Amino acid sequence: RETLKVNKLNHLEIGGVDALDLVKKYKTPLYVFDKAYIQKMCNTYVNAIKNEYGEGKVLYASKAFSCKEIYKIVKSLGLGADVVSGGELYTALKAGMPASDMYFHGNNKTPYELDFAIKNKIGTIVIDSLEEIDLIDFYAKKYNVIQNTLIRVNAGVEAHTHHYIQTAKQDSKFGFSLSDNSALDAIKKAKSFTNINLKGLHSHIGSQIFEAESFEIAAEKLIEFYKKVQNELNVEFTELNLGGGFGIYYAADDKKMKEPDYVNFIKVISTAIKNACNKLDVKKPFLVIEPGRSIVGEAGITLYTVGQIKEIFGIKTYASVDGGMFDNPRFALYQAKYTAVKANEVNADSLKKYTIAGKCCESGDMLVEDAMLPPLTNGDILAVLSTGAYNYSMASNYNRNLVPPVVLVENKKSKYIVKPQTYKDLIRNDV
Repeated sequence: RETLKVNKLNHLEIGGVDALDLVKKYKTPLYVFDKAYIQKMCNTYVNAIKNEYGEGKVLYASKAFSCKEIYKIVKSLGLGADVVSGGELYTALKAGMPASDMYFHGNNKTPYELDFAIKNKIGTIVIDSLEEIDLIDFYAKKYNVIQNTLIRVNAGVEAHTHHYIQTAKQDSKFGFSLSDNSALDAIKKAKSFTNINLKGLHSHIGSQIFEAESFEIAAEKLIEFYKKVQNELNVEFTELNLGGGFGIYYAADDKKMKEPDYVNFIKVISTAIKNACNKLDVKKPFLVIEPGRSIVGEAGITLYTVGQIKEIFGIKTYASVDGGMFDNPRFALYQAKYTAVKANEVNADSLKKYTIAGKCCESGDMLVEDAMLPPLTNGDILAVLSTGAYNYSMASNYNRNLVPPVVLVENKKSKYIVKPQTYKDLIRNDV
């Protein structure tokens, strides 16, 4: 991929910076992000919405990777943010992003979070339960605002993805089903409150999706529901948020996506909405999308130093690294697949199969299984690719390991955007 290259020394480069130079300067384990790739993907979506649809907004899905610098980058390119906690909202605010450019999601937003969000003039709240409607109205009255909202619905579209990250099935903790009256009941209730402005619907059909047709079906079903709401409740919606979930390349089973592929997602969605609106005589809504993984996923890699090599003859060879499930729990959670390369000898013949193991006291602490690599020895540098999404954001201090720092590379230069933790940080809040 374009963010990664092999230089004359046969070393891996990210954003024009030698991975071994990064290791020498910052140590391992280390998260590294290429700013140019992040900017390119942001611009791809912003331009696609403008060219293919017209009136719309791109929100960065914070849960993929959240820190002050990423909010500054996406804000500078015209994106808003999708936040799912008070912490993400607070971080975005501290980075200078206006609350008016944020959408607040979550199936169980706490009263404290809703108070904090509405007090700070959050742009839109995505309603996920009937009880939440009462809370939103209460805090909207408290701060004398008319709160913009969307209602999250399950369109009944089952995208081709891992079942742990399917979110639009009827059996889901998220949203209201379109297959019964629950979505209509939520709309009726929201419309009955004077301090709530219900703009439309939100739908998220899953994650790591490669089939644009999944979004096409969801868009058509939602516009059909808009017509039903218009006919039965005399309510005309003005906005449609179709979420995110666009897939990226992790390993050999995944499609290698390029900019035109992501533009095609928006084109398919746009065409489906326009056709359905024309057919059903529904006013074309303002379109919102929420990419996250596809913006930062392939922009990031994680660098590790190889430690112990353990060969179990006739079974497998373990190569242990100085990271693990504390910096990347996705394998432990749902057997996520990754590609690993030997950063200090990228193009050497891959002669041996390794299982890349983490250092945590868990037998399930693995990063990559059956990785074909050049022979490894203690001290080699391994890069695990496509770790920009859901790695730092899901990291922990398990076993009291330190969460790795994050470095941003741009124009052959590098800098911290998240500083290293220290042992003092681990005990800072201990009493």
